[in-house]
Amino acid sequence: MFEIIRETHVPFMAIRRRAYIFSIALIAVGIVSYFVHGGFRLGVDFSGGRLIEYKFNESVDPGTIRNTLTKIGIQGGEVQEVGREHTSFIVRVPVSDTEAAAADKGPSALLLDALQKEKPGLSGELLREELVGPRVGSELRQKAFWAVLISLVLILAYVGFRFEIRFAVGGVIALAHDVLVVLALFSVLNIEITIPVVAALLTIGGYSINDTVVVFDRIREQSRLHVGQKISDVMDLSINQTLSRTIITAFTTFLAALSLVIFGGEVIHDFALAMVVGVAIGTYSSIFVASALALDMSKHERIQAPR
Repeated sequence: MFEIIRETHVPFMAIRRRAYIFSIALIAVGIVSYFVHGGFRLGVDFSGGRLIEYKFNESVDPGTIRNTLTKIGIQGGEVQEVGREHTSFIVRVPVSDTEAAAADKGPSALLLDALQKEKPGLSGELLREELVGPRVGSELRQKAFWAVLISLVLILAYVGFRFEIRFAVGGVIALAHDVLVVLALFSVLNIEITIPVVAALLTIGGYSINDTVVVFDRIREQSRLHVGQKISDVMDLSINQTLSRTIITAFTTFLAALSLVIFGGEVIHDFALAMVVGVAIGTYSSIFVASALALDMSKHERIQAPR
């Protein structure tokens, strides 16, 4: 098998306490950011509302769009610039206010007409318009939560059946850790949580547990060959033996996700960003969270002979 790293002897388990502190610090930053921002910034999928995307023939100041929204009776609207040319914008408005202001025309047409009166010669193209009611948004939030929770429970059952319960608990905590770190980043950067982001979180969970199971399988294999040795030493040996495979797999997946961040466009950007962070943190957690917690939950210091 092709290897880029051979004969490593990194004492991973000896530095696991520092890794715990690092992980706790990352999640703590996310928690602080969560309260500072007043919660996650939910996309139209989950919060409900109308999303309108325009592309204009000339640059427009975001403040002008906000003022125009107020003039046509739409309160609470958000304007997000796409790119750096000041010509593409995403406008989000609450459904109730939109419906009250729409009258005979939809809000996208009303806003464009008002902007053209403000700036004669301005023309714009409506790229997309999406509408999600508050009730549907609430249902989608609940379904997204249950999708993540059920996936964690099923993974706990699978790993517990295939290995030991301490490995299952370590694996699930590692998955929850990966999800929380990605959410922490999105909270700090104030990026919207949308359905594609939730899909990325579930994909990260599948990727991370696959990497974790590979490490766990090697630990079980080496445990049978090293009865009486310290569990931490056997874990270090197993992780070092799978290190080359882990790095190759993670690096290739990371490059694929990174290319989507750079070249994939605005629609897939948040999904790809979550994948980039998730792949990196999932590789880290397989070693420093899942395996480390399994070691700390062990009742014995040394490998016991099978009964």
